[in-house]
Amino acid sequence: MAMEFEERLRDRDTWSIGDGCSAERVLGLLSTKTVFLVVRECFYGTRRFEDFVARIGTSAPAVSRALKQLESAQVVARVPYQEPGRRARDEYCLTEVGEDLLPVFLSLMQWGDKHLQEGRPPLAFVETDTGRAMGVRVTAEPVPDAASGDIEIRLNPAWRRGRGVSDGAPPDTP
Repeated sequence: MAMEFEERLRDRDTWSIGDGCSAERVLGLLSTKTVFLVVRECFYGTRRFEDFVARIGTSAPAVSRALKQLESAQVVARVPYQEPGRRARDEYCLTEVGEDLLPVFLSLMQWGDKHLQEGRPPLAFVETDTGRAMGVRVTAEPVPDAASGDIEIRLNPAWRRGRGVSDGAPPDTP
């Protein structure tokens, strides 16, 4: 099954959107695993360069390139900070443009949970106030937007049980 084109677009050989394709542009921006994982870490609250390097598990130059790419696209912004007695440094936070990637991030996670995790995804994304599961769906209905601050990330109990970990044990890294 595929989406339906309006009549004037049905002859695909007569038109081309070329560089105007938004999907192509997004893939160009999020072109490497490191870039996407930096975005993930921003949603998870990571702000400092050395924490990105440690949590992503890649080289500092790769993280630096990813942050520069995301900064030039206005997905992240540098914010200066200084700890007492230390030199000034930058941390990185999502901009409004970056926050708009939340449904993209969640939909990829949701697809991976369904098709790559054998029914036991490691994390559950729930609404902070109610504990209800958060997800992404295609709809024509008006649905209120949620921001990343409205979401709590929890360890999925089904994932733990599938790994032979009791519910009382401290969480291990998914």
